[in-house]
Amino acid sequence: MEYKISELVALTNVPKSTILYYIREGLLPEAKKLKSNVHRYNDEHLELIKYIKYMQQEIGSSNEQIKAALQNKNQSISSSSSMLAPLMQTLINIPPGAQHYTKNKFIDHYDFDIQLIDKLLNDGILMPVNENDFTEKEASIIRMIENFNEVGVEYDIIKKYVHHAKELSLLEQEMQKKLCSVKDDENFSTLWKIMFDALFNAKDYIFSRYTYKVLHQTVKDELS
Repeated sequence: MEYKISELVALTNVPKSTILYYIREGLLPEAKKLKSNVHRYNDEHLELIKYIKYMQQEIGSSNEQIKAALQNKNQSISSSSSMLAPLMQTLINIPPGAQHYTKNKFIDHYDFDIQLIDKLLNDGILMPVNENDFTEKEASIIRMIENFNEVGVEYDIIKKYVHHAKELSLLEQEMQKKLCSVKDDENFSTLWKIMFDALFNAKDYIFSRYTYKVLHQTVKDELS
């Protein structure tokens, strides 16, 4: 379907000046030129504008990140590292100004037991983003394990928790593959919105609500 720019503005709620800016910056393809002052846009423009808005507003991606991602938009959703880059940076959840340490400096700085760290690394409980790159995130996990050990809680319960996290990641990968199998230019932004919503909004909602339900039932049982 073809659209005048006024129709594209109405459908996306994005100003004409912004749409033209996206085209100049290479985020959107050029419009089809019918006459010198008559241009037409199509469903690909519509989908891409939705995607750009979502990435900016919900993920906080910059124009450069989005541009790099869109250069690979015809690759599969599950295999395009450029498309997933904004998501991956969000998932690692490390603040931009975080202090980074090598393993040895990390141990010296926090005075952690090296045997415990090696055990957590081997069991997949401690997962630095890079092999020799540790931050406060890793320190917080080690402190939690130390607290578990201090009060005598069995270590296996943490290993079970990690096991289910791995299983969830495999389900998410399966979701990506299924989305990839139905992807085309007309549903591009919708599929990516599903992917991001599932990994952020839905996962947080479902996990938190089940935690709430279990705790709520536990309180009811104790009071009854």
